[in-house]
Amino acid sequence: MTLLIHIDGAARGNPGPASLGVVIQDEAGTLLRERGRCLGERTNNAAEYEALLEALRLAFELGGTRLKIRSDSELLVRQYNGQYRVKSPKLLEFLLEAHRLARRFESVEFAHVPREQNKRADRLANQALDAEAKKAV
Repeated sequence: MTLLIHIDGAARGNPGPASLGVVIQDEAGTLLRERGRCLGERTNNAAEYEALLEALRLAFELGGTRLKIRSDSELLVRQYNGQYRVKSPKLLEFLLEAHRLARRFESVEFAHVPREQNKRADRLANQALDAEAKKAV
């Protein structure tokens, strides 16, 4: 089963309170799963990677075999696809875990999209942060 997945990570401050957003649809565009959740204190790049890891785990649970993952983080996509080197040891850990999880699928296509094409995942990440901020008040 082919899954179309949009991901986003957000951090308010760098590092700061962070969250992720994941939207998973089937080929027909039917929503199968969406998730937004807080991550605690992270950098924006770490939040982006954690969104990718969450998406890979959820896709496996849903029985996906071929993944088309979309992110508005050009850095994340280029690092995953081997076009950029990863200098941060923590981000390298995330990258290695992402590649390990990706081996469970027949194929994983990971591409950059403009922010306008990633609004739903962005909204989920920001809603999680907003809800967490309200709890703190």
